Amino acid sequence: MDKNTLDKTDIKSLSLQELKKEMEVLGEKGFRAAQLYEWMHVKLARSFGEMTNLSKALREKCEERYHYTDLKILQVQQSRLDGTRKYLFELSDGNVVESVWMQYKHGNSVCISSQVGCRMGCRFCASTLDGLERNLLPSEMLDQIYAITAHTGERVSNVVVMGTGEPMDNYDNLLKFLRMLTDENGLHISQRNITVSTCGLVPRMKQLAEEKLQITLALSLHATTDEKRKKLMPIANKYSIDELMEACAYYFDLTGRRITFEYSLVGGVNDTDEDARELIELAKPLCCHINLIPVNPIKERDYVQSEDGRIQAFKNKLEKNKINCTIRREMGRDIDGACGQLRRRHIKEEKQC
Repeated sequence: MDKNTLDKTDIKSLSLQELKKEMEVLGEKGFRAAQLYEWMHVKLARSFGEMTNLSKALREKCEERYHYTDLKILQVQQSRLDGTRKYLFELSDGNVVESVWMQYKHGNSVCISSQVGCRMGCRFCASTLDGLERNLLPSEMLDQIYAITAHTGERVSNVVVMGTGEPMDNYDNLLKFLRMLTDENGLHISQRNITVSTCGLVPRMKQLAEEKLQITLALSLHATTDEKRKKLMPIANKYSIDELMEACAYYFDLTGRRITFEYSLVGGVNDTDEDARELIELAKPLCCHINLIPVNPIKERDYVQSEDGRIQAFKNKLEKNKINCTIRREMGRDIDGACGQLRRRHIKEEKQC
């Protein structure tokens, strides 16, 4: 961001109450805050200039005082297989993030990024290969949804914070984003239609539980023993599976919301009958759902997807033991559908220019 932008208040990250205080400072009536908030978070205006019921003088004051987040669409890829769209957005500082728009029978879902890059180092994920650049602001998380809604002309009913980045590593901004997304004065998306993923930052999982939100918490588990998980996910060196399971139980006790275990099946690594048995033992004491994910291969790693028969056998073994599970429907496989792939390709192309 340039110096002028850094000096300005990020207006799209302000809650309605905060915006009311801002209007007071400007000497404006309180109802102007509600008008501004509606333009930004309901009508999804892309600039102050679109806010036609505000005076020209107020719009000019806003232009001078505030930074207005308006993500620029650099690229859209659309799957020929299922209509999934992958968006590459440019931020005001030139960084890029990606989001995915998916159509389901129950409504449109958007998967958003929470950081520029990621520092978690998970071995099967392209998002983390170049490390962490910075956290996204609440406005930048919201505007991924807003820009996609404007582009598609269709309402988003489900939001998944499972794109690039570790949401719990950007906790304060994440929490504000969740409150604004579900605010009755904004898009008012139901908390029950929001999923937040984490690789397992135990203290933050417990902190989120204490907020007693009704969102779904998805834990990227991917292995059933500490030894195997450490090979896939460096975060496992800090928090053991026992600690993770305790945090999951704590989350359920405080919120009453069933936990989701994300389990990427990597051929010959974590898809054996023994892995299935160990996963059953972990899942049985908890109220949870297991989402089996055929891993999306990335060229920088040598992991391969489990064979279809092995995936089905793994699922059958869980179901025979009364474990609720599904195989994630593969969306956008033909358009760099996995987290971080499109962004990484764009950065590589930019460096070659």
